[in-house]
Amino acid sequence: MSVSVSEQQLNEWFDSALCIARKAGVVIRDALHKEKSVETKISHADLVTESDRAVEKMVMDFVSSKYPSHKFIGEESAVDGQPCKYTNDPTWIVDPIDGTTNFVHQIPEVSFSLGIAVNKQIVIGIVYVPEHEKMYTAKRGKGAFCNGEKISVNKEDSLKDAVVICEGGNSRDPSVLKTKMRNMEAIISSSHGIRAYGSAAIDMCKVASGCCEAYSEYGIHCWDIAAGQIIVEEAGGVVMDPAGGNLDLMSRRVLCASTESLAKQLSAILTHLDLQRD
Repeated sequence: MSVSVSEQQLNEWFDSALCIARKAGVVIRDALHKEKSVETKISHADLVTESDRAVEKMVMDFVSSKYPSHKFIGEESAVDGQPCKYTNDPTWIVDPIDGTTNFVHQIPEVSFSLGIAVNKQIVIGIVYVPEHEKMYTAKRGKGAFCNGEKISVNKEDSLKDAVVICEGGNSRDPSVLKTKMRNMEAIISSSHGIRAYGSAAIDMCKVASGCCEAYSEYGIHCWDIAAGQIIVEEAGGVVMDPAGGNLDLMSRRVLCASTESLAKQLSAILTHLDLQRD
């Protein structure tokens, strides 16, 4: 799908997104090792802190003042149970702190994730991991980078020789957990093993940079994967629905891999979950 964005517009939005990512990183880094006020959302494992809200408000205020015609979708501003209003307008899709459980427990795998979409296609992706000083970036058609250095997927083509990232997520519904455990067993039996970093954005950047070969998760949200989608694709990888079709950003499930063949092999062994859409 083509998008009606000039290169000048794209570059301006990209510079603005980088600026806000760096500011978000300062907030996250300063708060990571401090005592936090923690609340829960849908389960005792679905956490939110004052820093999540502060970073999201900072981004919302920035977008509304600099780009008043742009739309915004953010984790903490999403209304529980209501679908996100995802239109063709330029839309900033933000997870202020991806890996909030890590953040609460002072685990450094915490990221700020920002994707910008036009005509429902992600054109800019930024994932910043402040504790590790890693800034992953991508612009549509321009490649993917970490701290300015070009990155690319590891072109592993065989599931039996791959490391696959697979998260437990924050749902504690017994039937959901049972399916996820079944999937983990299938992956372990078919691959070199599984890893879990606790942040979907970081997971996707691991695939994009060749550290792991694939990642799949059910129960994530559009703000978890919007930036990661374009970073993986611009690094030469494949992002799709776990059942094998095109990715639907609002479907709350994702599969990405270094190659199409590997993605299909992983898809074939998974038991798929249909969850409430964003």
